[in-house]
Amino acid sequence: MKGPLFYAKILLFGEYGIIKDSKGLAIPYNSYRGALKTSDNLEGVAKKSNESLQKFYTYLASLNSELVAFDLNEFKADLAKGMFFDSSIPQGYGVGSSGALVASIYDKYALDKITVLENLTRDKLLKLKAIFSQMESFFHGKSSGLDPLNSYLSLPILINSKENIEPAGIPSQKEGKGAVFLLDSEQIGETEPMVNIFMNKMKNEGFRKMLSEEFALHTDACIDDFLNGNVKSLFTNVKKLSKVVLKNFKPMIPDAFHNVWEKGISTNDYYLKLCGSGGGGYILGFTEDFSKAQQSLKDYKLELVYRF
Repeated sequence: MKGPLFYAKILLFGEYGIIKDSKGLAIPYNSYRGALKTSDNLEGVAKKSNESLQKFYTYLASLNSELVAFDLNEFKADLAKGMFFDSSIPQGYGVGSSGALVASIYDKYALDKITVLENLTRDKLLKLKAIFSQMESFFHGKSSGLDPLNSYLSLPILINSKENIEPAGIPSQKEGKGAVFLLDSEQIGETEPMVNIFMNKMKNEGFRKMLSEEFALHTDACIDDFLNGNVKSLFTNVKKLSKVVLKNFKPMIPDAFHNVWEKGISTNDYYLKLCGSGGGGYILGFTEDFSKAQQSLKDYKLELVYRF
């Protein structure tokens, strides 16, 4: 058995804000992918994956959901045959490793599933998101369901609000100097503790005010600029967003990168923002001149995501 490929995702804009109903924009990232496979001789990573899938099976078997049912007999039989999730998506890096796994399990075992080929109405998208939220909660404690949705559809997704999501057309890449890139912090980030820090901060009225009046405002402006190809305005707004994140989300930025973040803002060589929940993993970078950013960040590993 070899299942279809499911890709990583990058939340370009909207981390944390989407928990509180501001806009978000997620895109598939095809450099990393995963698929279900079976092996007669499980060892190492494959064995660990099989054991993790057995726990996930137990969770889904106990999930009393009105939204979705699974062919649990087939799932159990495949686990016994040595099924595992063969993935190149780094875990704890904010690019949706559990999302791709959830998408592959839904695709293979969901009964009466919503397929990618049918007319995806808003109701169907919201239903899929709700199903994926229930499924992925096994991994994160609380999940929006967006990562698996992005991986399952393999389309850019615009989140207008919790009740309003749609596939988005993003401008095709150009061979320009500008770029979106990933900066490897070389640390693992854990989603749940970061979300807990955020939820505690949300008890503070000043933080809530900042989130709606600054963070969400700049995020929404960045998304509009990106989708409409307003590159000059985009960088103005990304710089504002980068400043707000550095000031208000310090616990989510690994200590070793506070100065790197500040350097980008002061030199204008690049601007950094969180990629996923932060705390480690990848940091997302935007630059008007990728070669200048590479020079400025020559001590770090960078991966190109998108060209302007």
